[in-house]
Amino acid sequence: MKISSVDIQNFRKLKCCHIGLGKEETVFVGSNNSGKTSASDALIKFLDKKRSLSNTENSNRAFYTSDFTLSNWKQLNVIAESWLDNSQDDSWDEWHRLCPSIDIWIEANSDDINYVCHLIPNLKWQGGDLGVRLAYLPKDLKRLKENYLLEYRAAQDAVKDHNSKVSESTNIELWPRNINEYLDRKLASEFEIKAFLLDPEKINESIPQLIPVGSEPLESYPFSGLFKVDVIEAQRGFYDPDASNSNKSTGLSSQLNEYYKKHLNPSDLPCEKDLEALKSIDEAKTQFDRKLEDAFGGALGEVKGLGYPGFSDPDIRLSSRIDPVDGLDHSSSVIFNIQRSEEESLELSLPEKYNGLGYKNLIFMIFRLISFRDGWQRVGKLGKRRSEVDIAIEPIHLVLIEEPEAHLHAQVQQVFIRKAYEVLRKNVSSHLSTQLLVSTHSSNIAHEVDFNKLRYFKRIPASLDCSIPTSKVVDLSGVFGDSKNLSKAELQTAKFVARYIKTTHCDLFFSNGVVLVEGAAERMLIPHFIKYKFNKEKGLNSSYISILEVGGAHAHRLKSLIESLDLPTLIVTDTDAKDPKTGTKAQPKRKKRYVSGSDTLNKWFGFENKTLDELLDLERLAAIKGNVCAVYQKGIYVKFPPDCPQTQREAIPYTFEDAIVLSNISLLKDLESPTGMLKKMQEGLSKDNLSECTKALYDALSGEKAKMALDLLFDVDPKQLEVPKYIYDGLVWLENKLTEMSNEYPEQKSSVMEISNE
Repeated sequence: MKISSVDIQNFRKLKCCHIGLGKEETVFVGSNNSGKTSASDALIKFLDKKRSLSNTENSNRAFYTSDFTLSNWKQLNVIAESWLDNSQDDSWDEWHRLCPSIDIWIEANSDDINYVCHLIPNLKWQGGDLGVRLAYLPKDLKRLKENYLLEYRAAQDAVKDHNSKVSESTNIELWPRNINEYLDRKLASEFEIKAFLLDPEKINESIPQLIPVGSEPLESYPFSGLFKVDVIEAQRGFYDPDASNSNKSTGLSSQLNEYYKKHLNPSDLPCEKDLEALKSIDEAKTQFDRKLEDAFGGALGEVKGLGYPGFSDPDIRLSSRIDPVDGLDHSSSVIFNIQRSEEESLELSLPEKYNGLGYKNLIFMIFRLISFRDGWQRVGKLGKRRSEVDIAIEPIHLVLIEEPEAHLHAQVQQVFIRKAYEVLRKNVSSHLSTQLLVSTHSSNIAHEVDFNKLRYFKRIPASLDCSIPTSKVVDLSGVFGDSKNLSKAELQTAKFVARYIKTTHCDLFFSNGVVLVEGAAERMLIPHFIKYKFNKEKGLNSSYISILEVGGAHAHRLKSLIESLDLPTLIVTDTDAKDPKTGTKAQPKRKKRYVSGSDTLNKWFGFENKTLDELLDLERLAAIKGNVCAVYQKGIYVKFPPDCPQTQREAIPYTFEDAIVLSNISLLKDLESPTGMLKKMQEGLSKDNLSECTKALYDALSGEKAKMALDLLFDVDPKQLEVPKYIYDGLVWLENKLTEMSNEYPEQKSSVMEISNE
């Protein structure tokens, strides 16, 4: 049995969001403000309850009016306005449609019926999906209406009374002006979580299910005994040992102390194995009491000299309390030994607060996971207790971790995510399920998990259909379709992309935009172009751009992934001119009926039937599909030789390297003592005419082209380089696209863009 998926509605940016959960690990990735935190918070707020639907006020995370999707308040305010003249029926339908909710879908079989019998909607169920909606709704709609109208009318009457007593009316507005303001203060007392059963036959509908009119909520929390929820929050409170306001309750010592009390304390429900420890504690107490009597004998004797105690007064005795729990409850109970040999003393040791934050955080989180697991499994003393809270072991253990990368070095991040699930499953029976959900901004963590475990949160700007920006989740395991239905070639492509992304560029999932390049030279130089040519405020240089080197033969294989992520993507490719008669590459020239050998242009953009001349004559940015634009070499008009005032002539570069040279003729020709491929290029620039020059440049490209970029960085200040026109045009397009998409509220001032509602 497992939780197969969750659907979140009307919670912050998650207006209507489906998230499929993996059987083991699921990792939330996406750029800043994409909704990852919202998804984690929704799961925690709805599920992290103490087996009760009505204890929201005492839960770890209370609800606030800001948790409602912002655009919904306009409609809720209209409903409240209708109460003033009773122009609208007090219907639950609109509240169900506009209030935060989460649908939990559980995959179970007939063997699990003892756990899920209360969730089965009808007698036809023989196994499969079962759904429950948890919705944050008014406790009593009639009472909410009466309470709101009482406060609203009292405020309006007060304003009228005031205005009647003064010569000029004032525009005083008192609380509450609308239902939003009223619930800002009264939300916890007016709302609660209600649970409703869902129809499994409608699980694949594209919109959230409608709760049938007149449906009664469940009387109790539906997941008691079904799954246990544990959370490690992003803010773990690690403290500076010298800070006066450090929160010292969150260190490792406090975690050990808590674990000891729950699972190991020999004084709690003692058994035979605890007798030796208890005996030692009692002997230590007796000896210490004797020591106290001797030490305080003189002082107590002086008190007796004052006439106390008398005949009827109780005598004074000192008795200690030795408790191992108290012995762990201080900051130096955990000591890091900096000596390697166990035989040596602990003189060279430090308290836990002086260890680095990185390893302290790693140990802290791993120990929390151990505590979660053993608490779920009722290990040690906890297993002897039987109460309403400590019922039989739940079949599902759901663990949520927010941003585990905080304070962790890159290598340690990888160690943690690699071991976390393993820790949670140690000594756990195979018939019990553990599901780990991690939200992260770390490409190192994304790198360590399988591609099909990633859930990408995609930002959707505001539109006519929805007045606020929202988010959608892309299940990356399904980017290429169902693996069972893929052809051999499609399956090979899917495996290639998964391997490629996993081993090189997981930062793709956290970027604002993408640049795909064919070679190392572009990858090395384009960041400099962006830094020096696009460095204005809120320009390309201030955006998080992921630059991927994919090679001309493989870029088109990323098409499904790039289009699913829907990120603004610039592809810098080469025309790769070739002679169709021989099928071999050729120096690009006009009127030769040459074609392009670029798989990107041919397979992604459908230019396979165009000749090289037609490609060169296309408009500046002709290769655009949705949020993807490809740029390639066009003819460059140059004066050659540079000092000759003759009319400009067209030179057609073959690849990025000779395009750089033809765009910087004077600069490169004047270099002193260039080496390697750059020297060959300079020799080409010294030819007598342009035809010989381009031929020499083309011949030089047979060398290792990446070295030319290194030579350029060594010999030339990147600030001085002119960006080839086709690349400059592409970067301008990307900058404009990013600016357009960052304006999540169209036709409104930039100040409104600061609203994140995540």
